[in-house]
Amino acid sequence: MEIRVENIRKRFGEKIAIDCFSAVFPVGGTTCIMGPSGCGKTTLLRLMMGLIEPDEGTIIGMPERKSAVFQEDRLCENFSSVANVRLVCDPHVTREEIIGNLSEIGLGESLFAPVHSLSGGMRRRVAIVRAILAESDIVFMDEPYKGLDAALKKQVVSYVQEHTRGKTVLIVTHDEKEAHDLGCGILLMPANGPEEDKAPD
Repeated sequence: MEIRVENIRKRFGEKIAIDCFSAVFPVGGTTCIMGPSGCGKTTLLRLMMGLIEPDEGTIIGMPERKSAVFQEDRLCENFSSVANVRLVCDPHVTREEIIGNLSEIGLGESLFAPVHSLSGGMRRRVAIVRAILAESDIVFMDEPYKGLDAALKKQVVSYVQEHTRGKTVLIVTHDEKEAHDLGCGILLMPANGPEEDKAPD
């Protein structure tokens, strides 16, 4: 099985974000999406998530259940780490499971503090756990490891790999070494269009 993006084209006003782009993503595996700034990596994820519609082209084979780590953490600022994760979980996911996952990547002492009091790296890890524990068949991750030092990144990468086995995972990264360390397929997008982080949601 596979997910196919066929002849996708997307403009924002006069600016071309993606121009006649096609790709195939294996189901049940991890793919790193790479390319220069402005090539449309984030726009591609948004199209595949269904947050925006393509001007032309089709996306085939996309699972219905999706979760995501966005470029922004998108947390509820006054909620705790545990509460932020609980918001997206099915009822069968226990409080103990949420605490265990947060503790697994070093957040065991900050479980119940409001996330606005946490550091950027801590907030990023909350966003990652939230995406992992959400009920999904595909996980979109837009530069998920930014702001993490080398040792912490290794720990979090190991956590993500362990908890996404059998799922389709698409990771946007600018770090070639990170992509190779993940041992996954790499999709290189050609330079094209405006800076992707300026594309609207």
